[in-house]
Amino acid sequence: MIRLALLAAGLALVLLGCGAPAPKSGDEYQATRYSQQQDAAPLQSISAADVADAVPRADPILLAGNKSPYTVNGVTYEILEDYRNYKEQGLASWYGSKFHGHETSNGEIFDLYAASAAHKTLPIPCYARVTNLDNGRSVVVRVNDRGPFHSDRLIDLSYAAAVKLGFMENGTAPVEVAVLNIAGVDDRRSAPGTHYRYLQLGAFSRASAAESLQADLQGFLQVPVFVNEVDAQGRLLYRVRVGPMADTEELELVKQQLHDGGYPPGQPLP
Repeated sequence: MIRLALLAAGLALVLLGCGAPAPKSGDEYQATRYSQQQDAAPLQSISAADVADAVPRADPILLAGNKSPYTVNGVTYEILEDYRNYKEQGLASWYGSKFHGHETSNGEIFDLYAASAAHKTLPIPCYARVTNLDNGRSVVVRVNDRGPFHSDRLIDLSYAAAVKLGFMENGTAPVEVAVLNIAGVDDRRSAPGTHYRYLQLGAFSRASAAESLQADLQGFLQVPVFVNEVDAQGRLLYRVRVGPMADTEELELVKQQLHDGGYPPGQPLP
């Protein structure tokens, strides 16, 4: 089978444990985490037509990434318990290449070409429609990060979302943020022992191979599938990860889905 042959070529299924990283805007944290000093647009630009809306789904809300209250730069924030029907207007900014390929506050991998966002108080992940009040353009984003930690800003959008809203070159824009109410979301923030787990399904030398596997897996898995770039002793690799998964029960379910789809389920590390 093609899938098995692809994975068999030096690709091992590895379980990775990961705690949620600190919010991305702490000065000390940034200095040690990011190699790029200033944020910027990527070298490969895109147009609004290239940006797809995030596809809303009933992702569970876990404890990781949703610590409340939390403090950044001396200011304390509380995550909203009831976020249904949330709607607010304010200033949007965007972030890009400095954070591309790094983990967001809930452990997912930031992709500047995907429609995502950072918010100070919305639980993550959730989905929202963001509308540019200057031109009426809108985009559906997946909120999976914390920020922006500026008193005058409401939301920090990915580079792609800013392009779709038409304010990337300006840097900021007045927007309305409206949360999408999705049926069946399981709020597990209060569940004891909630933590994140990932399955890694390979490391490729070509981005196209990793993206092909990502698209195939995302076609039947309910958990996110990510591709992130890593520097392996001077060699650029593209890793495909599945997750996060909240507990052993969900991990076993995903492994069974992989098995049913023709992929080896692998063995978890202790």
